[in-house]
Amino acid sequence: MHPSTRTSSLWRPWTPITQQAGSLRIVEALGNRVRDVEGNWYLDGISGVLNASCGHGHPRLIEAATRQLQQLVHYDPMVSSHDPAETLAARLAELLPGDLNETVLLNSGSEATEAALRIALQYWRNIGEHRDRVITFEAAYHGTTFLSQQLSKLPFTVSEWTPPFPIEHVALPAAPRELRTEEGADALIAAFARALEAGPPAAAVMVEPLLGLGGCVVLPAGFLARLRELCDRHGALLILDEVFCGFGRTGRMFGFEHEGITPDLVTMSKGISGGYVPLAAVTVTSRIKETFVREPVAQGLRYGHTTGGHAVASAVGNTVLDVMADEKLVENAAAQGNALLEGLRKLGTNPLITDVRGLGLVVAIEADTPESAAAIAEASARAGVMTRAERGVIRIAPPLTLTDDDTAEAVAKISGAVDVALARR
Repeated sequence: MHPSTRTSSLWRPWTPITQQAGSLRIVEALGNRVRDVEGNWYLDGISGVLNASCGHGHPRLIEAATRQLQQLVHYDPMVSSHDPAETLAARLAELLPGDLNETVLLNSGSEATEAALRIALQYWRNIGEHRDRVITFEAAYHGTTFLSQQLSKLPFTVSEWTPPFPIEHVALPAAPRELRTEEGADALIAAFARALEAGPPAAAVMVEPLLGLGGCVVLPAGFLARLRELCDRHGALLILDEVFCGFGRTGRMFGFEHEGITPDLVTMSKGISGGYVPLAAVTVTSRIKETFVREPVAQGLRYGHTTGGHAVASAVGNTVLDVMADEKLVENAAAQGNALLEGLRKLGTNPLITDVRGLGLVVAIEADTPESAAAIAEASARAGVMTRAERGVIRIAPPLTLTDDDTAEAVAKISGAVDVALARR
């Protein structure tokens, strides 16, 4: 037999093909640190991509997955439920306010967006109204499946295809730092009011409590509460995307808790399993679910996946909630986030930096140019702290298990990286 001459490689998404060879390869992670193939250890400042709420390699999460693998890996959710999924759904209902009691378990944030939109649009048909217009931020990011990608107008995620229903995008009326003023808040809510008043009645408004991929934009205080009032006035459903913010990232269990509101639908992923296994959820009010007995084909929800609510993932999700409570990780995220933000705010006097903002354990440093941001992120990695630069914004989102020493290290090394970038300019 002749040896094969075929070559193959992993095709990594969102990465230019010419940059994939020889790029960073992480081979180990433990606690708040990750190690590359060369043996270098880094403080993980980008765990927010997975929302590694419990840190890496937590023994209780590994044990939960192992135990469930030995008992029941999974079973088709269209045939049977199982205890881990039933328990997780019940616990989410306990965590969420109002009558947010009904949960669909899925695999990813994109799937959660798809499910939420299908539920919202079908709800109106169930009650005999035809509403199909959806309003969201222009700088939103809600996933990359065909439907979810239609919701974004970010340059690198915007879809080139026509959406199957009307989507209206609301642009930010001011720069992020100006948005946090009283005038900025008024302008933002006025923009959503115009969108709701224009055209046919809207089916839903879908927003993130903090615009993650859209620049880590901290929305003005009171915005979500005023948006809830607007949706009630116009009869539109309010969908909160908690995929990035949920499960402690903002210093509260859910980002919308800062405003004390109750949305109609909530999408969740990432932190729900601590990033250990794929898991997502959509929780809706009982009022919405009850209308699905009138759905004309299945008398139920015509959306789901074979691996949705996977037994192993659900078991890990239940243990994540235990660990977060036992180790007070939400409280830690609030405390360490405040310390990280205060430490990095001093960078606002550096000529390369135009804004420093944050909420809980997500902090953004906005640079004067994308090139400056990339240089700062590169210098930070060389110093031993991983960050993520996106279109001029450096995002820092460490595990919620961050310690006082870790926070001090992050502030010192990122500050030093800014000085390095300025010196090389």
